[in-house]
Amino acid sequence: MYTGIVEATGTIRSTDRTDDGLTLRVDAPFERSVGDSLAVDGVCLTVADHDGGRLVADCSTETVARTTVDRRRPGDTVNLERPLAADGRFDGHVVKGTVDTTTRLAAIREDGDTHEYVFERPETPYVVEKGAVALDGVSLTVTAIDGGTFSVATVPETRRVTTLSEYAPGDRANVEYDVLAKYARGPAVEA
Repeated sequence: MYTGIVEATGTIRSTDRTDDGLTLRVDAPFERSVGDSLAVDGVCLTVADHDGGRLVADCSTETVARTTVDRRRPGDTVNLERPLAADGRFDGHVVKGTVDTTTRLAAIREDGDTHEYVFERPETPYVVEKGAVALDGVSLTVTAIDGGTFSVATVPETRRVTTLSEYAPGDRANVEYDVLAKYARGPAVEA
């Protein structure tokens, strides 16, 4: 389990297609052991190998189909979060690292130090105003819903420690809906 509070960013070194999906290599500023979990842009992956700060993880065809991992290129920056320790402080919101889908950034609006990001709204009942959403692993609050879009606002610190400052309209982001909303509502129905 994660909280959506990004610990650091890392750098993609390679993405290699395999018969079973994709092998991802990422430079991370902290050590992980083989078998450990790590959220990369909100995608919970298992460390398959490591060489110092370079971590290797295999992505299944399901992961490739639902996320942006296959769009990553060497040199791209990604958000990283280690799982929450059982005795750790809980910030953010409950994030499982199981990405539901991707969405496209429609616009960025600046208001002083605050940046509002407007994303295309997936056809789902789980994106609700003032509800939680994880975008590329970042815990955010939905500030508005307007027809086919939803917005989130960020403060300077969030932009500084995540990849949000690198976003441009047209970019795609991984989306994980609030797990509590999913359990409260039950199976998704056509919106």
